[in-house]
Amino acid sequence: MAAFAPNVVICVDHASVTGGQAKVAIESALGLAAHGARPILFAAAAPVDERLAAAGVEVVCLGQHDLLGNPSRVAAAFQGAWNLQAARALDALLKQLPRENTIVHVHGWAKALSPSIAAPIRACGLPRLYTLHEYFLFCPNGGFYNYQRHALCRIEPLSAACWATHCDSRNYPRKLWRNARLALAQRYARFADLFSDFVCISNYQQEIVSRYLPEGARLHRVSNPIDAEDLGPKAAPASGDFIFVGRLSPEKGAFLFAEAAARAGVTPVFIGDGPIAEELRARFPQARFLGWLPPPQVRAQMRAARALVFPSLWYEGQPLTVMEAKAMGTPVVVSDVCAGREEVADGETGLWFESANVESLAAALTRLKDDALVARLSAGAHDAYWRDPPTLDAHVARILGVYKEIIGRRRLAA
Repeated sequence: MAAFAPNVVICVDHASVTGGQAKVAIESALGLAAHGARPILFAAAAPVDERLAAAGVEVVCLGQHDLLGNPSRVAAAFQGAWNLQAARALDALLKQLPRENTIVHVHGWAKALSPSIAAPIRACGLPRLYTLHEYFLFCPNGGFYNYQRHALCRIEPLSAACWATHCDSRNYPRKLWRNARLALAQRYARFADLFSDFVCISNYQQEIVSRYLPEGARLHRVSNPIDAEDLGPKAAPASGDFIFVGRLSPEKGAFLFAEAAARAGVTPVFIGDGPIAEELRARFPQARFLGWLPPPQVRAQMRAARALVFPSLWYEGQPLTVMEAKAMGTPVVVSDVCAGREEVADGETGLWFESANVESLAAALTRLKDDALVARLSAGAHDAYWRDPPTLDAHVARILGVYKEIIGRRRLAA
């Protein structure tokens, strides 16, 4: 594998860490560079992560706003539907690269790049790969989730029922715009049909998307890389709080956790921020809110916690916080409907609860008042994670293997 050093054009909305998708794309670029490949990060939205230049990673960043950060709603709507600047810049970049050893890897497009990047990717004829961090290729709001009902959506995307349903987190006009954008991506750009290879980051995710993929598409299971240090088993696993780490938004289940904690008689601790933060504070004054913390402090909070609660109401992809908590030896309480359950052995490394069921979550929290149970689950979580840790090196080795297979297949077909 050391002799295989491809050029990799990594397409992602943001050139800095704004969430799990950008975090994985950027860390993958850093890992590829360390292994001798030539990654080129192509992004729309600034700023640029300082680690990229330090590692010698080439960056093409357009310096644009993402859709939510754009001060002009009209400009954001046009950019989100068809970002002409992104299409032209990507076309110019791809034309400069050698055809025999280059691959295009798309991590994200829905928050800044737009479906316009499909045109230059198709025109260049280079091998390509798409990582399914979310579901914007197939669902207007990217989650198969109804934000108005706070429930999973079973409606066929872009069907008459889909157009008639207000499922957006903000308003119905934005839902109609998102439907129109997906129709543009599918029927004009034929975005999904560009790819014969997709990366799934969990087996559960594969079950969700398999029926939407192009016929004959190959799925590659590649875990997200996790940055963690083995601190050994916890000395006092039953001390600490029940914590939530992530964006404070309805689909993440923050209200559910706060209500279940109240019923179980425990204090919920929230690390993060988001649109429902003020309502959470008003409704649950007994809760503690720490806001966003630097990564080392988040890891310290996870290490000290009694349990991480991951009550997400939607499918997710592969929640990084669940794996990070396991690495710290912290049991995880996870919804049985999200992909995070795949990383939690119920009764061995944490507990499952019935999705959206406050009584079920409260019962799980009550069980974890048992110090002996917490100690056993903590030891199980630590052992399970470090038996085969999803390190950045492991991620890069796997993704290079996928690149080599795709490029090799293309050469044989030429």
